[in-house]
This record gives sequence, C-alpha cells and structure tokens, in this order.
Amino acid sequence: MRYPIAIPVAVLAVLATSGPATAADAEREALARLAHELEALAPLVDAAEAGAEPAERVRFRYDWLRRDIRRVREGVLEHAAADQAEPRRYDPLRGDYRR
Repeated sequence: MRYPIAIPVAVLAVLATSGPATAADAEREALARLAHELEALAPLVDAAEAGAEPAERVRFRYDWLRRDIRRVREGVLEHAAADQAEPRRYDPLRGDYRR
C-alpha cells in the first residue's frame, strides 16, 4: 500500500509548527531566550563604557551593572535548569550605578 506524499508532509508540518509540550517547557524556552538576551547586553554596556568621559566627577559604574546583569542571568538559568522550583535566597541587586 502506498501512502500519498501529502500524509508525511502534513505530519512534518504539524511537528514543525507545534510548540513546547508543556507549560514548563514553554517557560524554560522563554527563560533561555531571556538569558540569551541578557548576555547580548554585554556589547552595549561595553560601547556605553567606551563612550564615557573618564574625567567626570560622577561616573557610571559599569562593573556594578555587569555584575547585576550576570547575577540576573545566572538566576534565570538556574531556575530554567531546576527540576523543581524551590525557594532560594539571593542577595539584592545593586541598582544604583553612580559613584
């Protein structure tokens, strides 16, 4: 018995367009994208720092910003990789980047 070519093509189309299997998979996928976007901020921070005037009396602390972005990214990835969400304690973010 020969199957028409349309059946395998239809099955492949459904599989290719189907989203994550569960809500947890969807959340993990979104968190992975978020972590990637946070990592993509590094060149923007570098460019801003390169344009900063070093002689300014009040300077923006790019090192503090980088640390906070890294901590947020690590927290996102840790949650995405966790099998079971458990309460954790995290140190507060700096939030104030002027010195």
